[in-house]
Amino acid sequence: MSNKLEFEAGDFVVYPAHGVGRVEGIETHTIAGFEVQLYAITFEKERMTLKVPVTKARNSGLRRLSSKDRIKTALETLQGRSRVRRTMWSRRAQEYEAKINSGDPVSIAEVVRDLYRGADQSDQSYSERQIYQAALERLARELAAVEKIDEFKATERLEQVLQKAA
Repeated sequence: MSNKLEFEAGDFVVYPAHGVGRVEGIETHTIAGFEVQLYAITFEKERMTLKVPVTKARNSGLRRLSSKDRIKTALETLQGRSRVRRTMWSRRAQEYEAKINSGDPVSIAEVVRDLYRGADQSDQSYSERQIYQAALERLARELAAVEKIDEFKATERLEQVLQKAA
């Protein structure tokens, strides 16, 4: 198997359902009599290692970190007006989860923007807070990896953008 690998050990990657991880290496396993190459990706925050077949990496949505321009677009999205539709919460919650799991920073920024509550605004339900926190964390992790800052600084930066916009 001498196909060119898209990622190599040490690369930061984004897996849609889990966010930012790091490729630890490429492993070869024999599964059902076939040799399969797998990316071993660790997600430190979740203390988890995910193994994705090299041949299925693109279809699974595995991608490189966003470009600085894409992150800039996500930050601009945070400054926009929140667009909360008047549908039932369960339907909106599903849409928010789908956006977070899309792995797209701009979609995730929309969720953060729509669920952000300033100090002067009404309280959030527990599930709204959970989804907001998940989206904020996911966005902060990618921002941190792209800008080579720690996650705490990235979260602070996102919250400053939100407070200015509010």
